[in-house]
Formats: sequence, C-alpha cells, structure tokens
Amino acid sequence: MKLRHTFALSSLVLAMGFQAYAQEVQPDSNASNAEEHIEEILIIGVRSDRVSQGATGLTMELNETPQSISVVTSELIKNFAANSVDDALRMATGITVEKGETNRTSYTSRGFDIKSTQIDGVGLPNSWGLVTGAVDSYGFEEIEVIRGANGQLTGVGNSAGTLNYVRKRPTNDNEGEVGLTLGSYDLKRLQADYSLLLTDSGSWAARFIAVVEDKESYLDGLEDERTYLSAIVDGQLTDNSALTFGASYQDTDSDGVMWGGLVYNYSDGTQAEWDVSASPTQDWTSWDTTKFDAFIEYLYEFDNEWEVKATYTRQDSEDQGELFYVYALTGTIDVDTNLGLYGNPGAWDGEFSANLFDVTSKGSYRLFGQEHELTVGASISKSSDQTINRSNYDYTIPAWGALPAFPYGIDVIPEPEWSDASIYSDIDVTLTRVFGSTKLNVSDDLFLVAGFNAVDYQRKGYSNYTVAVDNDENEISPYLAATYAITDDINAYASYSDVYQPQEQYAENGEFLDPSKGVNYEIGLKTQWFDDMLLATFALFSGEQENIAAYAGINAAGFSYYEGTNVDSKGFEFEVTGQITDNLNTVLAYTYVDIEDKSGETANEWVARNVVNFSLAYTLPALPELILGFGGKWQSETENFTYSLTQDAYLLVNAFARWNISEQLALQVNIDNVTDEKYITSLNSVGFYGAPVNGKLSVTYSF
Repeated sequence: MKLRHTFALSSLVLAMGFQAYAQEVQPDSNASNAEEHIEEILIIGVRSDRVSQGATGLTMELNETPQSISVVTSELIKNFAANSVDDALRMATGITVEKGETNRTSYTSRGFDIKSTQIDGVGLPNSWGLVTGAVDSYGFEEIEVIRGANGQLTGVGNSAGTLNYVRKRPTNDNEGEVGLTLGSYDLKRLQADYSLLLTDSGSWAARFIAVVEDKESYLDGLEDERTYLSAIVDGQLTDNSALTFGASYQDTDSDGVMWGGLVYNYSDGTQAEWDVSASPTQDWTSWDTTKFDAFIEYLYEFDNEWEVKATYTRQDSEDQGELFYVYALTGTIDVDTNLGLYGNPGAWDGEFSANLFDVTSKGSYRLFGQEHELTVGASISKSSDQTINRSNYDYTIPAWGALPAFPYGIDVIPEPEWSDASIYSDIDVTLTRVFGSTKLNVSDDLFLVAGFNAVDYQRKGYSNYTVAVDNDENEISPYLAATYAITDDINAYASYSDVYQPQEQYAENGEFLDPSKGVNYEIGLKTQWFDDMLLATFALFSGEQENIAAYAGINAAGFSYYEGTNVDSKGFEFEVTGQITDNLNTVLAYTYVDIEDKSGETANEWVARNVVNFSLAYTLPALPELILGFGGKWQSETENFTYSLTQDAYLLVNAFARWNISEQLALQVNIDNVTDEKYITSLNSVGFYGAPVNGKLSVTYSF
C-alpha cells in the first residue's frame, strides 16, 4: 500500500467529494474496467468518499503537508493490542504519555502539554489537556498527530500540537469481527465490530461497535471495568449530498485508584525505591466516568466541485470520585522508619457538556493561469463545566491524620462519611471562530498556504466557590507555509504560526491567568522511497511561548496558584515510516528537544531530551500466515528538581506474534515490557511505576 494518505486534522476537513475519490482510484488500462470504476462512483457517490485531507483543510498529501504529521494506524493498534488511547499514543512519534495518577493522563510534545483535541477534524473543548478515565481505542480507525503550533487548525493552542481521533465509519461491505482477549492480572476483554449495508445499492450503511473489558492490575488494589458502545449511520441523500450521524458511549468504573502518585523523597536526600506494585490507595477509593458523544454531518457538493459541510457535535461527561491523596508533610519520608506521610481524602464530581457547530465551504478557483484552492468557514462551541465537592473537612477523622509506615495495607484507613454536595466551580465557555485558508499554486513545483483564525473567547461563571469569572478575549492567528518539490520524491517546506492559548490555572488573586501567546517556526524535508512505499521526514522546529502557567505555591485562601513564565523549545525530529520490503513494515523515529526559560537556563527537565520510537512487523515469506513484530521506546534521563527526583534513561520493548489460521480466524500473542524495565510513569506531576512484563492472548474471528 502506497503512502498516499491524507488527513483530517482540522474542523476545515473531512471532505467527501468525487474529485478526491478519483485521485485514489487507480484505473485499469482496460477501457471496460475503467467504465466499471466510473459506474461505481455514480452508484456509491459521496458516501463512499470519506477522504481525510491535509492540516489546512486543503488537498495535500502527507509528503506535501508543511507540518510534522504522524499516524498511529489501525494496523499498529491491532499489532500491539493498544486497547486504550494511552497505549496507542505511546507509539506516536514525539508524544509522551504522562500519568501522574491512575485515572488522569496528559499528553506532551516538544516540551508542552497538548491541549488541542479533535474528533474527525472537529475541535473539542479541553483547555486543561487532561483526559479523565481510560479512553477505549477500538472505536477509532486511527489517531493523527500534528506536532507544533496549530493556529491554522483550531485558533487556540500551543507549540505542542493537535491530536485528531478518526472514527471508524461504515464500510462498503457487510463485514465484521469478534475478538476475545485474556491476559495478565485477570484481563478479560470481548470486542465486536460489524458494518452492514442498509440498501442494495450501498447508498446507506451502518457500523456498530461494542467492547466489554474487566481487569485487575499490578498495582495494589486497582481494578477497572470498561464498556464502550458506538453506532454510526451514513448515506447518500441525493447525487450531491450525504448525511452521517452517530453516537458513542463509554462507562468506566475504577476501584482502588491513585489521586496523585508516590512520594520518593527520603529525609537523607536519597531517592526511595518501592515495589512496582506500591500504591498509597485505600480499598474504598473509586473513580467512575461516563462519556457520551453524538454528532451529525451534512455534506453537499455543487456541480462546480465546491462543497459545504455542516457539523453538529454534542458531548456529555460525568465523573465521580471518592479519593485519597497522600503527601509528605515535610516533603520527605523518614529514611529509617518510612513514616512521614499524611492523608487528604476528597470526594469530587464533575459534569461537563458541550455543543459544537461548524460550517465549512471549500473549492477551487483560477488566478494567473493556475488553479488554486480556498477554504472558509465558521464555528461556535458552547461548553459548561461544573465541579462539585463532597469532601469531609472534619480533620479529626483518621483519613486526615498521619499514616502508618509506607507501604501500608490498602484497608488501614476507614472511609470518611462524605458531606453534602456543594458547587465548587461553574464555568461556561463560548468560543467563536472564523477561519480561512488558501493554497496558491505558484508553479508546478511550488505552492504557498496562507490562512487565519479569528477567535472570540468568552468565559463566565465562578470558581473557588465565590471568585467571579468574566473573561472576554479576542485574537487573530495567522498561518503561512510553503512547500517546494525539489524532485518528484523530495519536498522541502517551511511554516509559521501564532500561538494563543487561554489558561485554566489561577493566579494568586484567584483569577485566571492571562492567555499564553507566542510563535512557532518549522522547516523540513519529506522524501519518498521504494515507489512511494516508504516516507522519510526531517524537521527543525522552534517554539516561543510567553506566560505559560507554572506552579507557584498556595495562596492565603489555601488554593494552589500559578505564575506565568516564558519557555522556548527548539529541536529536530526524524521519522521513517512505511514498507521497506513487501514483508517488512516499520516506523523509526528520533526526537531531540532543548527547552530554556527566559533567562536562557534549562527548563522543564522532566521532558526527555532524546527519544527514539520504533516498531517493526515482519511477515515470514516461507509462512505468510505468521506475522512477527516488536516495538517500543527509548528515552534519555529526566529530572524533577522541585522534588529532587531522577529517572534514568530506559528502554521499553513490546513484542507480538499473529497467526492467521484461516481467512476468518486469527490467534495473537502480545508481551509488553519484555525486559521487565522498572520506570516512573511521569516526572512532570510525579507518578508511579509502570507495568512490569505482562502478556495477552487474543483470538479474532472475522466474517
């Protein structure tokens, strides 16, 4: 399969017109066969043509797009049994999965938190960048990762990048699969995926996905249950229009959870070493989440090949937690007795809802003898985020007191009687956006991309119980890029984007920090090899951000507060992805990043300066039913000077073997952390130890 893959990385995209489909079809030299292809297009029409496009919403192949883009494909997800988004993104070039506790995750790139998230190119409100609860990956065809500033994509964001989750949609055949997985820590997982045609012509189709998973953990006391359901229907309304609608639901229940990570600081200045299974939790803790997403898309293509796409998305989520935070009162644990930890129980609930509307028009126009492309549109998102506190502040109960020597049992502290609910914060956010971009074909070898986002950001409500919130901010973010074809197989590019990111952290006076702003530059080369089957990319990047939130302490009211700081990030990335031979598929990537503060001193030491990602899948020529592979990540040493912690360089290696017993039946074995490496999951917000060597056995039946 050639690497001629296009992407849906903005709310400008997911075009489904005839023109893009014709580019993907390779017509036979036989005229009658060509006529059959044409007939198929007329019958299936726009519905079959769900082609994602470039980072600006314009028609560009991956090797032409003037930004660093990587894809976690469905094949990678299947090979390495990456059943959660966390597992999938651990394989993404330039991405670090930071787990400071069991049930919340942040993703970082180039030294910054990724705060821009999309589904099928539609931007989602998530200013914190935190993901609560493990998100199942089975409902996604792939995850697209664009690194660097994303002013052209969303109008808000930073120099980290954007994650775009591409939903599985109905195919053009009646087909499906059922899979069963058993694994370490009593893992039991059942998943099913079925796509069916609703009409004989294939003009309407549906796809249904279901997952049930139950597992324990290598961590003391932790247990997780997850249910995921998805249904999508799309169809041809007329010869020129298509409609798609669907919904997904996930329910995750976790017991024995961590709220915060481990304490590693001994009183003599040394770093504590605990068992991999160590957890400060108690058996009454829990963190349950539900997520519901629904969407509807309407696409109309005019006879002149211009098109309009309108999208409405609805999101609802709830989480409920009875939690136990553990900390060292003096910052350290006594080296002789392992005493010094104190408890902080909390019961916190969250309710979030959002409505997102997006209308985009795109097409081509002629100027100065060349054909160019234009995209214009507008979007508005309205979200409501409410945090509810049920914590018990009776400091005489055992959960607030000094704890036994660590590690202690998970049943030594009784659960508090929780208090009545009170609203801690209630924030409404409205983001209105007008955007446009054009691809100017200066010559056959050179094109320019120019675009803008004009945003109006309004945030109202109250936080910390009584602090009034009334923000109204406006910003215009320009984007400029160019791609030049040095040869048919080598493209050079350069891009520039503004940075604008409203922040969720509070200043000492209890008000939100001002937005972070800055600029991002990138230049690079993209080359194709072996008849376009292998793509190699090299990128130099530089990001300058001002007023990024940095933890500063506890204010007079007892709440954490932050101060703005300036951070500069620069470095380079190299990635090779695709097929080296017909039997060998690989991804090999290296990222180097250097991060400094406004004084030129090293900053964000918790970010690994050197990271290597790799994966390999090999089909045995003598036994093509057997596929073997391995993949993983190496990263250099990291530090957290605030907590005096060091994580040595480490290498994680995962392996798999799949035996396609027949066309319908496949058996797969996965072994993760083959070398049983011991490492800490995050030094940003200090975490816990990652999973030791563990395995899974899966059987899949396709029909």
